[in-house]
Amino acid sequence: MATSAPSLRSYRIPTNYVIALVPAAVALNIVGSYINTSLKLPTFLDMIGTAVVAITIGPWWGALAGALTNTVNGFISSPISLPFAAVNVIGALVWGYGVRWGMAKSLVLYFILACVVALACTLMAVPIYVFVFGGATGHFADMMTAAFVGMGQNLITSVFSANIIVSLADKIIASFVALAILEALPPILTSHLDIVKAPRMQLVAWIAGGIVVAVVLALIAAAAAAG
Repeated sequence: MATSAPSLRSYRIPTNYVIALVPAAVALNIVGSYINTSLKLPTFLDMIGTAVVAITIGPWWGALAGALTNTVNGFISSPISLPFAAVNVIGALVWGYGVRWGMAKSLVLYFILACVVALACTLMAVPIYVFVFGGATGHFADMMTAAFVGMGQNLITSVFSANIIVSLADKIIASFVALAILEALPPILTSHLDIVKAPRMQLVAWIAGGIVVAVVLALIAAAAAAG
């Protein structure tokens, strides 16, 4: 008789893996954020590690990784990052619980989960943009916000419209890059998960598709900003 995988409720990741994975995820997030800022990309790239931790060892560990990312980034790069720790936390919770509620059993469901994460992060980010920073932080999305304001939208709607475009692109990329990282992790970290095991080329195709979607959204964003 085949031995069934341990349930999520009963499974416990060994402490040494937790100690190794959380700081590695924070470092991955910070490097991604630095690359994104340096290249002025229409994404964020600061939540890939958050996704990996939230999916593998739990949503609240992912939330810790996300909060640490913005805290460290706030001190070494820009204090603007600090209030957005809440966005990283909410992303971790949606990724972590989404996988545990069956949203990773197929690539289509997983794609939908990525979009739900994007929406949740945007809903958390908009009040921070508007009430803490007045609608602008120096990110690429600010151009889109200005364009939407110029079209007659109010500030909150403009910030939401700009952020959801960027967030969809970002979270699609983050979700599928995280899925690729999961394929490379030791089985002890993933064997308890009810998550799609895509053939390598199929996984590459979905990651490429996510990037294509992100590029299309970025072009739409650029067109809106230019208009």
